Amino acid sequence: MPDPFQPDPPIRCREFKIGCIGAGFIMADVQLDAYHRGGFPVVAIASRSVERARQAAERWNIPRVHDDPFRLIEDPEVQIVDIAFPPDQQPDLIRHALRQPHVRGILAQKPLALDFERAKAVVQEAAGTDKVLSVNQNMRFDQSIRVLKQVMTRGDLGEIVLGTIDMRAVPHWQSFLEPYGRLTLLNMSIHHLDVLRFLFGDPEDIFTAVRPDPRTRFAHHDGICVSTLRFPGGVLAVSLDDVWSGPREGGFESDIYIRWRVEGTEGLATGTIGWPDYPAGSPSTLRFNSRKTTGGKWRNPTWNTRWFPDAFIGVMDQLQYALKSGIQPELSATDNLKTMALVESAYRSVAERRAVRPDEFLT
Repeated sequence: MPDPFQPDPPIRCREFKIGCIGAGFIMADVQLDAYHRGGFPVVAIASRSVERARQAAERWNIPRVHDDPFRLIEDPEVQIVDIAFPPDQQPDLIRHALRQPHVRGILAQKPLALDFERAKAVVQEAAGTDKVLSVNQNMRFDQSIRVLKQVMTRGDLGEIVLGTIDMRAVPHWQSFLEPYGRLTLLNMSIHHLDVLRFLFGDPEDIFTAVRPDPRTRFAHHDGICVSTLRFPGGVLAVSLDDVWSGPREGGFESDIYIRWRVEGTEGLATGTIGWPDYPAGSPSTLRFNSRKTTGGKWRNPTWNTRWFPDAFIGVMDQLQYALKSGIQPELSATDNLKTMALVESAYRSVAERRAVRPDEFLT
């Protein structure tokens, strides 16, 4: 009998028209692919490069190309503004969308802004309007993470004791990150810190240590990051974000992966994230055992979908459905502000060499 798990949520709404801002990798290769697969109506696109926007429009059969992102936001046919832009420029685009009567919803890229205070200001402004602001924390829709959450919720693992995410993978840092002074914690660790919140709730505190990444030539201090989080009830979690992962050159056999592990009093779950081998791609994996439900034997649920691009179908659906139903989106900006506070706490932890409570920012 197959396990009753749902690695990908069903599509509940695809009626609101989308205008996409950005034509880089994450939009042109991933999000628009997901929207094509999910049947979501994309009616317009704009980017900093009109030529790249035209190329994406031709590739994905998008009817209109705007020569400026602000003009796309003003397009009366656009009901959802989907932003994949650098975080220093994103708040101004969100504010412009909040002023448009025809805009119903906004999907902002993570990180929402460069720091917590700027993110908080945008979230507060959105809360004073009739618009729905959602943040694209897409790792929550990775299939292994969603099934893990379902395993935990039905009690297979018992009381959770320890959770870890171990990343040994090499992102291709975009050039716009160079002047920020913030690198891995804001742009990569944010995935893992948000997922730990999704799985275990809001942490009591976080202690983070960092060192520079030997391969990254521009100035930075948070290259390789190790964060320890304590949660109410005693749950302990560690996120190790190694964006160097050892020497790599022609002929060198490196070891690239993202693995996670959750241990409970009644069972154990382990898994891998399929992103590092993109674009070849492979599904994420999960296996678990439980004294309560599997007799201590390993069980291996499987699926054919992947984080990139399939998880982005769920991201768009949760916003579309929120607009239709009037409920808060699963990836609400209000909830995301807690993730931004956690990231900000990690930076303060590094600076002050102590464990920091996110409440220092949220209260």
